[in-house]
Parts: sequence; C-alpha cells; structure tokens
Amino acid sequence: MSSRLVLVGNVIADLVLDVPALPERGGDVIATRTELTAGGGFNTLVAARRLGAPAVYAGLHGTGPYGDLVRSALAREDVALLLPARTDGDTGFTVALVDQGERTFVTSFGIEGALTAGETGRVREELRPGDTVQLSGYALALPGNGPLLAGLVAGLPEDVVLCLDPGPLVADIPAEVLAPVLARTDWLSCNSREAGLLTGAQGKAAAQELRTLLRPGAGVLVRADKDGCVLALADEPALHVPGFPVTAVDSNGAGDAHVGAFLALLGAGLPAAEAARAANAAAAHAVSRKGPATAPDRAELLAFLGSDPLARRVADALG
Repeated sequence: MSSRLVLVGNVIADLVLDVPALPERGGDVIATRTELTAGGGFNTLVAARRLGAPAVYAGLHGTGPYGDLVRSALAREDVALLLPARTDGDTGFTVALVDQGERTFVTSFGIEGALTAGETGRVREELRPGDTVQLSGYALALPGNGPLLAGLVAGLPEDVVLCLDPGPLVADIPAEVLAPVLARTDWLSCNSREAGLLTGAQGKAAAQELRTLLRPGAGVLVRADKDGCVLALADEPALHVPGFPVTAVDSNGAGDAHVGAFLALLGAGLPAAEAARAANAAAAHAVSRKGPATAPDRAELLAFLGSDPLARRVADALG
C-alpha cells in the first residue's frame, strides 16, 4: 500500500479523567482514573497505520513535555513527521472527562495553533501524487490556522485526495474558511450531530445534502455510532451501512478509528461501501476497549469480523 495518509490537523496531548458523573457548575468530583496520552488526530493516523497505510503527521509540534509525548507516541506507531519541532512553545492539550463511556472535552491549544505560511508551503511541496490529506475542523476553527489551511487545500493538485472531518467545532468555522474547503473535499466524514449543524437534517437526508456542498464526484459518510453509518456517493441514493453493536467501554477515538480505517481500506482498493462497513467494525472494536488509540490492526480487525464474508475481502485487500 503506497498511498500515504497525511494529516494536516493537530496531534495534541489528552489528559483523560474517568469520573462517576460530570460535576455541576461550581462543583467537584474525584476522578477514578487518570491517563496522559497523545490524542487529536493521532488516533486517525494510528488507525490507518495499523492497517498498513503509510502515515505522515504534517502538523506542528512544540518543545516541552507535551511535544515530547506526541513525538514519542508517533514514533512508536511508525508515523513520520513532516515538519520539525517548533522551539517557541509546547504542544497543546485536551482535558477529557469520561462519564459512563462518553467524553466531555476542554481543549487548550498550544504551538499547533500558530501555523505560518512558510510551513503550509513546506507541506504543499512535500505532498506526493496519490496522497490522501486528512483535515479536521478543529484546525479550521483556529483564527490563524483556518485561512492558511483553507488556502492550502483549495490549491491541492487533482491527484491528491482530500478528506474533511468537520469536528464538533464546525459551527465555529468562519464561512469564508469552510466554503473553499468543502468545495475541494473528496470525502467528508462526520457524526450525526455535526451533520445536523451543517444541514439541519439527519441520517440519509443530511448525507444527501452534505454531498451537494462538495466537489462533483465526492462522497459523504455520516457516522451513527452503533447504528453504523450512512454513505452517500455521487449520483446514487444514500445507503445505510449497518454497524456492529458492542458494549461501549470508552468512546475515545471511535470516530477517528472509523475515518482512519475507511481511508486505509479505500486506499487498499476496497469499494466504498465495503470500506465503510469495515470501518464500522474498526470503530466498534475501538469503543469496546478502554484506553487511547484502540483501533485494530489487520489481525484484530479480521478476528472481530470472524466468519463475516467481509473478512475475506478485507484480507485480500490488505494482503
């Protein structure tokens, strides 16, 4: 598999706190578990890399404890770095409160929010034909980064695929930043809430409407947790792709696991509908395990699929 997944969003640190319940305003709770890990776009890169896709982090990383943590985590997963460490600040972090498997986030951005035109130019120069660029709405919502990244992706060569995950901050992205990105997007993957914010609709109707915002021939995935996802391809009715119900232990990175697995399998030659269903399986595997970056590797995905005929198709595609 030679097609690279190049993330131009953010990899930051995650401070994860398991809590019995979210505190009321002005209240306090005692965490039952604490963990500091790499997060953000890290989970997407890991999901693709574990299924054999070459993965590159093309975002910023700083000098300090969080930057060191991010670089070590990327190295362990064999994810390459495109840009050197910035020495004028540290990587940012997110505090994630986990309540009965669901997460509530507060994010403090660091050096990754201070992108320069020179750095986006370097990224453009390093892209190769056949690369897939992954972009998150988190990065587009940042006042400095958003216009620079919009300019970068609007000018991508035709032989580079763009996937956009608009993220929970999609409503905060200025229209003048989001519009040119949507117009260049080949694949849009979002959850039901984000689809609703973008269109005011849900399910198949949202997927169909989202597709009209993208370039001709583009596709849309609306992720629906245990219910799988809706897939909308050009000139075809939206299709519900069934999920794999499991007991959710930790929802961290489920959407990222879905996106990374889908792009890796699509790049390996699976048709979009089969790649979407296999991505549903990868996300189900991820939420049934506690901890960060729980996307499956090839063997784990095939074991999860078991006797499902899709397992053979995935095995043949991944080699």
